[in-house]
Amino acid sequence: MISRSVRVENNMGLHARPATYFIQKTNSYQSSIWIECEGGRVNAKSLLGVLSLGINQGMEISLIADGDDEEEAVTGLASLIQQGFSE
Repeated sequence: MISRSVRVENNMGLHARPATYFIQKTNSYQSSIWIECEGGRVNAKSLLGVLSLGINQGMEISLIADGDDEEEAVTGLASLIQQGFSE
């Protein structure tokens, strides 16, 4: 199991469209993946779960993965977030 902290920098945070991109990317990995933010922890493969965290611009989140491709998953998802979800 590995984790990595990432700051969300895109203007709208993790609203519906970037959350959808995030979920699509998350589902491409075999590992179990979670997001932690301000005391909440959700399955990163669940759109409703991710949206329920209310992640806004400037918030720090932790990506946690456990499985065969955990390192690749955390690196790929952190990169997607750091690139602002291509918005």
